Parts: sequence; structure tokens; C-alpha cells
Amino acid sequence: MPFSKLGLHADLVRATRAMGYTEPTPIQSQAIPLILGGADLLGCAQTGSGKTAAFALPILNRLLEHPRPGLRALVIVPTRELAAQVETALRDCGRFTPFKTAILIGGVGHHDQRQAIAQGAQVVVATPGRLLDHLKQGSVRLDRVELAVLDEADRMLDMGFLPDIRDILGRLPKQRQTLLFSATLAPEVERVAAFTLRHPQRVEISRPSSVAEGISQVVYPIGLQQKTELLIALLEATQIRSGVVFCRTKHGADRLARKLKERGFSIGLLHANRTQGQRTSAMEAFRKGRIQILVATDIAARGIDVREISHVINYDAPRHPEDYVHRVGRTARAYGVGDAITLMSPDEQPYLTAIERFVGIVFPRAMLPNFPYTAPPLLTAPKPKTFRDMNWGRFRRRFRR
Repeated sequence: MPFSKLGLHADLVRATRAMGYTEPTPIQSQAIPLILGGADLLGCAQTGSGKTAAFALPILNRLLEHPRPGLRALVIVPTRELAAQVETALRDCGRFTPFKTAILIGGVGHHDQRQAIAQGAQVVVATPGRLLDHLKQGSVRLDRVELAVLDEADRMLDMGFLPDIRDILGRLPKQRQTLLFSATLAPEVERVAAFTLRHPQRVEISRPSSVAEGISQVVYPIGLQQKTELLIALLEATQIRSGVVFCRTKHGADRLARKLKERGFSIGLLHANRTQGQRTSAMEAFRKGRIQILVATDIAARGIDVREISHVINYDAPRHPEDYVHRVGRTARAYGVGDAITLMSPDEQPYLTAIERFVGIVFPRAMLPNFPYTAPPLLTAPKPKTFRDMNWGRFRRRFRR
């Protein structure tokens, strides 16, 4: 079904053509008609499936068909990077419309944000903390909001934003349309949906634990002390065009970025201790291909929307299986192809086992030829423990008594 058959305004269909989109993605083709019909929506789709446009286009459609002054649509997101991504999508989708969007995020001053609101922005994209700052200062009013979106709801809950979300929702008009989008439908997300949405329509495109089909996944077992050496050897051997390397901590990302720069790689750095200017500069340089590798913590796992990322490398294995799905979703965007590489030290094996159970795949293990391993890597995944394996020791102790 083409965009022209979804019920969208002609200027929005024209915008989709200008962006090079010929057909809507599954989440767009299913969600857009429901949103246009006025339903609350609970949407679940894997990262890179086009869900931002699935709510951006209906928002703009409402503004076009029922013009009124004031702030009328609110999009709440967990991170600054994702806010910038959503604001860009709204601007692209609305390129043939007169509407203005304001972005309210931390790390930058309040003045320009207040000015954008005062100049008549009808859509606001905001992170919870900064939005509450503006609400307390009286620079933003939500009494005319007709449509509210909670994007990446599972990530917002992981980051502890539930009290802020409750506060914000309590300030919105009761008569509104609410959309909740999430990459996973964990029980916590379902509970938020229960008090946020009214008789919602559900759109679930794929299993929450699924990884895009175009991603090739592999694990390189390696001793902890040799991780950086192996990463450098892999980067040199594979000639990665554009890659994201994920670290577990901010300090670990700093250390790794320094070592990679010392070895001559063009590196950008993205984590919560970087200023907004530094984060924006790193993302812009990465998008334009001026830097080859972006070293990041999980703050970037859902805020990077770069189509040409060829590789995602887990320098540190994620401790939560859902984070693995979000990390590797940075490659193979929009149903493309890409590679996901995980460097696994022996103490990280339990994390990998949990991830493999979650996604339903046992990843192939590999070793890099001619790399000077200090110990031979284990290239077979451990067998799952059986009931007998887990309990025999306890029963044997009882028997000895």
C-alpha cells in the first residue's frame, strides 16, 4: 500500500516522495491509519523499522486538517540524541508545511528553547527532565495538547523516568490522544500503558527479542587483557567504513577512545559526561563520514539514526539482553545489512548465554587468524545446564549426610 492510500494529506505524501520513500514500512502501514482514526496506540517494533515517521506523519496531518494556534503535540523521548532524531524526522516529514517544532533538551541553555515556544511552535520534542524545568518556569503550557507520544518507553523506564512521566501526563488535558511506542513490551511497559492509554489499539510488528534479519552476528572469545588489542586488529583487518563500538561505562569509553586515537583511528566519543555541543559535534562528524568509529555507551543505543553504519561492536557485552537488541539495531537500518561483533571475556559468558536465550540464536564463535592469543579461545558455546547438572551436587551432599 503506497503512502497515498493511508489517508495522509497530499503535502505529506509529497514529502515522503521527496525523502525517497516509495512504500510505508509495516509499522507505518498499520499504525498510521489507526492514529489518523483517533485511537490511542500501543506500538512495538524493532529499532530501525520506521516508527518515528509512523507518529510524525499523523501529528502533522492533524495540524494540517484542523489548524489552530498553540502547542498541540508533545513527543517525550529518553535521550537528547533521540530528541534530535525525532525533531529531524518531523522537519523532513513537514518540509511542505508551515509548522514549527521546538526541541527541549538538557545540556544547552533555556533561552533559545523558550524563544522557540514563544514563536509559535506547535510540536514539542522533549526529554522529561528539561520539559519539567520549563513547566516549572512557566515557559511551556500543555493545556492545548491534543496528541502526546511516549517514544522508546522501555528505555525511559530503564533510565528511571517513571515519576517524571507521571508528572507530565498529569498536566496534560484528559481529552487527548496518546501513543506509546517501545522496542519491547516488557511487563513494566504494559503497566505504564494501562494507566496512560484508553482502550488502545495494539500494533506489534515483530517479536520483542528479534534482531533485524540483515544483521550477521558473531562472538570473538578473548581474555580481558587482550580485548583492546583484538579490537584494533579487527578494525585493521575488516576495514570498517562506519562503526559504533559500545562500552559499558563512561570511563571505559574514554580510555578506549584514547587508545584508538593513539593507533591512528578517527574517533568520536558519545556518553553522558560529554557536553551537548561535544555530542552534537561527534554525531555530525560521524554522519558526514569525517570520523570512522563512534565509541559510545548505551545512551547512544537508541539515539543514532545513521543509515550507513556497517558494524556494531560490543567491546563490553551488555548485561541485559534487551540492550543487545538495541545496540545491534544501529546497523542494518531500514531493513539493510550489517555486522554485529561481540568481544567476550570469560567472565562475560553468562551475559552472552542470556542474550542467546533471549534472541533464540546461538552465535557462532570465531578467532582472528594470526592474532597472538595468550590462551586459545573457546570456540564452542557452553551447553545449557540440565536439571541434573544443577541439582546433582546438592543431592549428593544430602546422601553423604
